[in-house]
Amino acid sequence: MSQFCRLRIFSKWLTRNVSTITTTRFGSLQQRIAQEKDLSKLLTVIVSDLETTGLPTVKQRVVEIAAKDQAGGENSTFQSLINPGFSISKRRIHGIRNDMVYRKDVPRMEEMIPEFLGYLESRKKPGGYVMLVAHNGKTFDFKFLINEFSRCSFEFPHDLLLLDTLPLAREYIKSLESDVKPKASLSALGDYYNFLREGEAHRALPDVLLLSKVFPRLTTGLNLSLADLVLRSHTASDLIAAMAKNKKKTQTKFLEL
Repeated sequence: MSQFCRLRIFSKWLTRNVSTITTTRFGSLQQRIAQEKDLSKLLTVIVSDLETTGLPTVKQRVVEIAAKDQAGGENSTFQSLINPGFSISKRRIHGIRNDMVYRKDVPRMEEMIPEFLGYLESRKKPGGYVMLVAHNGKTFDFKFLINEFSRCSFEFPHDLLLLDTLPLAREYIKSLESDVKPKASLSALGDYYNFLREGEAHRALPDVLLLSKVFPRLTTGLNLSLADLVLRSHTASDLIAAMAKNKKKTQTKFLEL
């Protein structure tokens, strides 16, 4: 076998196994971050929400994004409407209309992404990390963001941690001894904690402001530290691998029919 062939075979093997090597030898990103002595000086927690034209598929688009740094302070919030490039159905629950997004001052997704990345970077602590939090994020928000970054030819930040609060809500509700338990939706949790919603329901910024209040209650109720939250988080690579695995399972089931 020629040296070229051996190199080619090794290259293919390395491509298939690099993620396994990295995890085994160095530990996952989440494990390494969780082991830091003072996470409060390194971790920035940002709650977020998206409004979209539909479910997270390649044909649907984001029409609004909002985020809030839990530490607060100047310029701690981010909000933007987004021009999806096609007409929005009048049936959409968020109430965002075509005349609201088809304006010169409303960016397209490819224009908004650099702004959003700039916001995340501006909130990052020196030598630190950012955790993006969303309710039902793993199934909805994070999938949408990953799809949109890919569609617009942007690399999704590999060190951005992604935390879904829906599993936390379900876990907390299950732990309650009361016979009357809230549902796990963000609105139901807001009602349970008697939080007043600031603005319209199902708009990105009001939902973010509500989640910013609900999230600490969930973590306190479950007695979760920052390290615990880091270990429960995902990276884009984790979610992409999970999506690919689910897609393969679906294709296999279809072939077996």
